[in-house]
Amino acid sequence: MKNSNFDYMNCSLAQTLSVIGEHWSLLIIRDVFMGLRRFSEFQKDLGIAKNILSERLKRLVAEGILEKTKGEAGFSEYRLTEKGLALQPVLLSMTHWGDQYKPAKKGKRLVFVDRASGKPIQRMAVRSHDGRKLHAKEVKAKRGSGYASERLDVPLAE
Repeated sequence: MKNSNFDYMNCSLAQTLSVIGEHWSLLIIRDVFMGLRRFSEFQKDLGIAKNILSERLKRLVAEGILEKTKGEAGFSEYRLTEKGLALQPVLLSMTHWGDQYKPAKKGKRLVFVDRASGKPIQRMAVRSHDGRKLHAKEVKAKRGSGYASERLDVPLAE
């Protein structure tokens, strides 16, 4: 794995990237959301080298995103934990971005639907406290109690 450990940074995005920022990890998580469970299924779907797949699965289990269980015929299976399920909006947002900015010529690759109604879900969006959709320029960052930086001279945009 490339140097993708940002433990030294006091940044939520950097901490997230330390865990899921490597592309194979996100594709494995995607595959589990799509119903794949076994090492051989991931390997076949992704075409990933077995040693790399093994490393990524171990890391995702160690981080509590996947749990490894015994499945049918004693084969190991991987399932999303609550921590892993919480990544669904991240993957949906990235997929919606790809649909818009890297579309397939023949149309959408996947359509995500509400299981109960069968109707397509809305695109992921940032919403205000009262539910209004916000655009990027309508959101700003404010320092929280956990904010600290070695670069104290770096102001947040106002």
